[in-house]
Amino acid sequence: MGEPLAEIDTDKATMEMQALSEGVLRKILVQEGESAPLGQLIAVVGTPDEDISSLLSEAPAKAAPAEKQPEPAAQPASRTPAAAPETNGRQQAPQESSQSGRMIVSPLAARMAAEAGVDLKSLQGSGPGGRIIKRDIEAAMSQSKAAPGGTFPRSVEPLKFQQAQVATASPYRDEPSSEIRRVIARRLVTSLGPVPHFFLTSEIEMDRAAEMRRGINALDPDLKISINDIIIKVVAVALVQHPAVNASFQDKFIRYYEHADIGVAVAIEDGLITPVVRAADQKSLSQIAGEVRELAERAKTRKLKPEEYTGATFSVSNLGMFGIDEFTAIINPPESGILAVGAMTPKPVVRNDEVVVKQMMRVTMSCDHRVIDGATGAKFLQTVKKMLENPLYLVV
Repeated sequence: MGEPLAEIDTDKATMEMQALSEGVLRKILVQEGESAPLGQLIAVVGTPDEDISSLLSEAPAKAAPAEKQPEPAAQPASRTPAAAPETNGRQQAPQESSQSGRMIVSPLAARMAAEAGVDLKSLQGSGPGGRIIKRDIEAAMSQSKAAPGGTFPRSVEPLKFQQAQVATASPYRDEPSSEIRRVIARRLVTSLGPVPHFFLTSEIEMDRAAEMRRGINALDPDLKISINDIIIKVVAVALVQHPAVNASFQDKFIRYYEHADIGVAVAIEDGLITPVVRAADQKSLSQIAGEVRELAERAKTRKLKPEEYTGATFSVSNLGMFGIDEFTAIINPPESGILAVGAMTPKPVVRNDEVVVKQMMRVTMSCDHRVIDGATGAKFLQTVKKMLENPLYLVV
């Protein structure tokens, strides 16, 4: 009981699954890389001589090709079943990886190594079959911190291409989609098709907002207020002033929210996730800045709790840091809107019949027409523009 059996990749997080009872792993029913719905039997743990035929008769038809031979219930300290749900061919011997030339790495270990810069070729896996697992990466990281310089060796080899003798179609490889990419695909199909989108674009002068940010950070550099933090706060305040936008379509009724829970789009390794700043309309800029940084860091390591990335009332997606001037975003149901934020760049504009240079930013609001009409969305965007161009509105 309590020994790790598998690492489970969900759409948002990677978690370790532990044995819930004492015994021996008798049967593997879901193989590495396969998906299983919630509640499906994936493996059987029991006593070495227990009759498990009734359980297997209820299990899905696709199972491991061969039943693992029972082992003593007490495992030696040097062994761990962390990679138990592997194909039998990968459990035969610890030296298999070196003999075949293939490296066996758990998904979580591979992700940790990529983030920390650990050279997997320099590691000896401690899991079954020489598999590199989480504790091997953690050990390498602790050794690196203790060593002078604290840096990981990186093995970077230039890509080598052989000259094609005959012009043919490009070779390719197929890789299974990650769970998060499958969820994104399913959700987008339920958004852009069924949800009637329309788009509103506005250009906003950001000089005063940028000046306010510089002034706040000069007073306390630890605050690290960003332009995006100011946008989140302004959007939250505007949503409370325009309750018809802070709403969602619920088939037979429209739900109106009392507070603005803002989803903040964060790019992670294999997709996109939107951690939520709850009641952002009631929080200060410093609170929003700290919360966004903390949520984004945990989002990138897939350590968010479900309640931290679900249930937003409106979302903000900012690609300005990538040099994108303008784009449109797809609504994340059941929200009724999302604001796509472009880069803040100096542009010549006319003010009082004179050409001057101002920091300009284009934003595009995607609206669910079942909830938001054109005039409703336009008035909301006017309020956002007014407050960003005159951020003192936030304190009156």
